[in-house]
Amino acid sequence: MKFPLHILHLEDDVNDAALIQATLKDEGITCTTNRVQTHDDFVAALEHGGIDLILSDFSLPSFDGLSALKIAHTERPDLPLIFVSGTLGEELAIESLQNGATDYVLKGRLARLGPAVRRAMQEVEVRAERQRLEAQFIEGQKMDVIGQLAGGVAHDFNNILGVILAYSELISSELDPDSLLRTYTEEIRCATERATGLTRQLLIFSSKQTVQSVVLDLNDVVHDLDKMLRRLIDANIEMTLVPEKQIGRIKADPGYVGQVLMNMAVNARDAMPHGGKLTIATANVTLDENYVSTHTGTIPGNYVMLSVSDTGTGMTDKVKAHLFEAFFTTKPPGKGTGLGLTTCQTIVQLSGGHIDVCSEIDRGTTFKIYFPRIEQPLDIAAKPIETGALPRGTEMVLVVEDEPSVRHMACAVLETQGYNVLRANNGQEGLRMVRDLKGKPLDLVITDVIMPLMGGKEMAEALKAAYPDLKILFTSGYTPDAITHEGVLHPGVEFLPKPYAIATLVHKVREMLDAPQAKPA
Repeated sequence: MKFPLHILHLEDDVNDAALIQATLKDEGITCTTNRVQTHDDFVAALEHGGIDLILSDFSLPSFDGLSALKIAHTERPDLPLIFVSGTLGEELAIESLQNGATDYVLKGRLARLGPAVRRAMQEVEVRAERQRLEAQFIEGQKMDVIGQLAGGVAHDFNNILGVILAYSELISSELDPDSLLRTYTEEIRCATERATGLTRQLLIFSSKQTVQSVVLDLNDVVHDLDKMLRRLIDANIEMTLVPEKQIGRIKADPGYVGQVLMNMAVNARDAMPHGGKLTIATANVTLDENYVSTHTGTIPGNYVMLSVSDTGTGMTDKVKAHLFEAFFTTKPPGKGTGLGLTTCQTIVQLSGGHIDVCSEIDRGTTFKIYFPRIEQPLDIAAKPIETGALPRGTEMVLVVEDEPSVRHMACAVLETQGYNVLRANNGQEGLRMVRDLKGKPLDLVITDVIMPLMGGKEMAEALKAAYPDLKILFTSGYTPDAITHEGVLHPGVEFLPKPYAIATLVHKVREMLDAPQAKPA
């Protein structure tokens, strides 16, 4: 129970009021009391607010308790009211309770007053907690619906982005390096990658993006994004990279980490509308017990830090308090979704790290992102794909995809590289095409996860029963729980997220075909 209580006391007898206040004090109930005795004073006190409890006599010379009860329930239905009266008979007591009074206490039995007040305030706390939980539940349902909608939109949009990305790459490959048209297609590709980042935010928010953590060098991620980051910021902003030379390694999804860096760069740009300096640095750091004691949720140890600093407008403490809340934004309508920093926090937490922010008005902001440092060799998947001629092959590949434009694009790319390609628009048709092969070799199946009639996982299980050694590559704009566990791929599952670049698809196909068959357990 909160103390002190602010009590509105409707009572015309000064001596009774003093006795009631003394009784509460003896019961250990600290309170401040505003005594009134007329209708107008009672209404004015209610309107002024700040009241926790009403104590009311039943009969007053110019007013009565039941009328006060009705007014209180109209103005403040959540406010408890206890009648404290010397004239309250059984029938009136029942009537008062039926009309919404919390309790009644006879002035001749004030020993009941303390317990009655405590019980009334406990009921208020229980109601408040129930309302908070109900509101939280409703908000959770709303967010779940929004998340499902966001995931569905992002899934469909990723298909479109994949086609734009692939065909812009194909056009670029046919153009002279100095061609102005190649410059245009490069702009299309960059815009597509930025749109991909927005859909990734939606997928992370809706918990439908899959984590593909690898051991990586943070400097490589920063270096690979250098050109794109410079395109994102304005010409009047000076961007400087300060990487530590002997940087430690982290385990994270490189696409996720890149999304964090792009979000931070965009926020820094928006904080410097008249220009300024953007500094992106990496460093090995050790967080000790002193740091941990002032940063909830962190643990001491060795980390790799990514810092993004700007010389912009800075933030107030009030803004910083809401910084990582979904849909919170200080940007004008149409300039921000309010998901950027929420996405960043989710990504960093999935990697076992945390974010710290320092900001002062008119002096800029620094975000420091800490990833746990590990002692493991770099994964092949973390290394950038080499440019140059794409690998070729002659194996038989089945592409199962319900989106026609994506299916045509993937098949065209693989056929250009020499592969024999079969195509199907859902799992049922894919199974039928495999049966029609009648024993001819099938080396690889590339399948979307979510399709009408039969999805990719169900088809893959049927194929594996007949062809245990068949290699299967899942691809999707988002991945459902069917092939993941808490957002992480099940062991042995190969997955290529949409939208993917042509080189990524071709290298992934060659990598899987060249990999030795897994030995049975």
